[in-house]
Amino acid sequence: MPQFQYETYLPFSREDVFTWYTRPGALTRLHPPFAGSVLQEPPNGPINGAGSVITLNLPGLLGTSATAAAKTLTSILPFRIPSSLKWTSRHEDFEQGRSFSDVMISGPMRSWRHYREFSDEGSGTMLRETVTYEFPVLSHLPPTVTKLLHRVFENELRRVFDFRTRQTTEDLAFHQSHGTLASQKHVSESHKTHMPEMPRVVAVSGASGLIGTQVCALLGGAGIEIRRLVRRDLDEPGNAAHRLGPDIAWDPDSGKIDDAALAEVDAVVHLAGHPLAARFTDEHKRKVRDSRVRGTTLLAEALGHAEAHDPRGRVLISGSAIGWYGATPADRPHEEELLHEDTDAGTDFIAEVCGAWEDAARRAEASGVRVAMIRTGIVQSPSGGALQQLLPLFAVGAGGPLGQEQVQSWISLDDISALIVHLVVNPEAQGPVNGVAPNPVTAREYATTLGNVLRRPSAIPVPTFGPKLLLGSEGAQEIVLADQNVSAERAMHLGYGFRHPDLDTALRHVLGRS
Repeated sequence: MPQFQYETYLPFSREDVFTWYTRPGALTRLHPPFAGSVLQEPPNGPINGAGSVITLNLPGLLGTSATAAAKTLTSILPFRIPSSLKWTSRHEDFEQGRSFSDVMISGPMRSWRHYREFSDEGSGTMLRETVTYEFPVLSHLPPTVTKLLHRVFENELRRVFDFRTRQTTEDLAFHQSHGTLASQKHVSESHKTHMPEMPRVVAVSGASGLIGTQVCALLGGAGIEIRRLVRRDLDEPGNAAHRLGPDIAWDPDSGKIDDAALAEVDAVVHLAGHPLAARFTDEHKRKVRDSRVRGTTLLAEALGHAEAHDPRGRVLISGSAIGWYGATPADRPHEEELLHEDTDAGTDFIAEVCGAWEDAARRAEASGVRVAMIRTGIVQSPSGGALQQLLPLFAVGAGGPLGQEQVQSWISLDDISALIVHLVVNPEAQGPVNGVAPNPVTAREYATTLGNVLRRPSAIPVPTFGPKLLLGSEGAQEIVLADQNVSAERAMHLGYGFRHPDLDTALRHVLGRS
């Protein structure tokens, strides 16, 4: 059977590398957004008999863009459009600190075994991976066609493994900088170092969303226990009295939460809220505002109550958005061009929502909770947001700018997720923090960069009637055509080092085009 082999040198100890691979969230961090998504991780790591389930896109740019188009249409239509293949694996060959495998149980291949071996290499680790595979039907194809299929398939594997190398190296470096590698925890416990005390348990709302999924995976990679906030009708008989295992029940609409379960956590990352991208009707705007203000008020007050009765230095990291600053200069009560955290709020709808949202989060401060609000920019991922919607157009050569000189303050999915975790563990992080990369671009520069990364033209302007049709004039103006030059200085002042400071690097990583 054909074999694909790949070697990676990682400048970290074997203990740290292997521990990270076996912590919750590793598969989510390793599965590229251009290749598919993770439906189920092995619950206790890749031990013998454990299973995992992923989806796989068709190979190449067209496969990624087809899935992006299907997800965009599914958000509009009343039914789901399938665009990827389901792959179920079982883990074998587990030897602590040394090796493990995954074997395909069901999926598109005739057979598949992926073996990983970890060995010491100087002060670092050598990871050797061997994939043994068979295609389902090749016996009746000419040898030249078979050879071509193997070459295309292994080129796609190399894209995936290159992504994993970068992701593993950057995640381990991130955890090392925060003292959360396995070896650092041993040293901290035995020598009582003066590193800031890490939270042991973190609750996350919006945990299944684009950002929340990666935040949970990064927290798991740091060895932090995660409790997901799960919506549940607590007025139903018996619901309020029964715990949801490790999860925490809450009902923002009725203003109820499992206070006893929430009291066990050291920090809350609050990302839940009604989706913003829809036609800006009065009903949609009400849902957007109420979901953010009610949910945040409930969490802030419950966490503040827990801290008042059992002080332990709890933390609340609450979502917000750069919409705080107003969509355009006409929507601002000032003439500042570079928008900092102390800049006054804008005057349009999203700015008003962000103001009420952040005020609700600050309710926890009076009880001694450290509160930070992350004003998120335009997140870059083919799995959601603006890039997901633009990718199909660019893939077929019909892409172009949404506007011209409007400044777009963007951030990669990895950076916004890691910045949120950084705010959780950094005791100096308090108040608003802009979640944007340090190098914003104009709409025209964004289109040119994406076109260069994909090797596609980028000259056809996207007609404004398209966004207006989907979002209404107000929604299109405040979301798609916004002009916001937002500073990343405070995030850097707090010690966060950006993985993807420029747009080209970010897009090449998430699209596998390095």
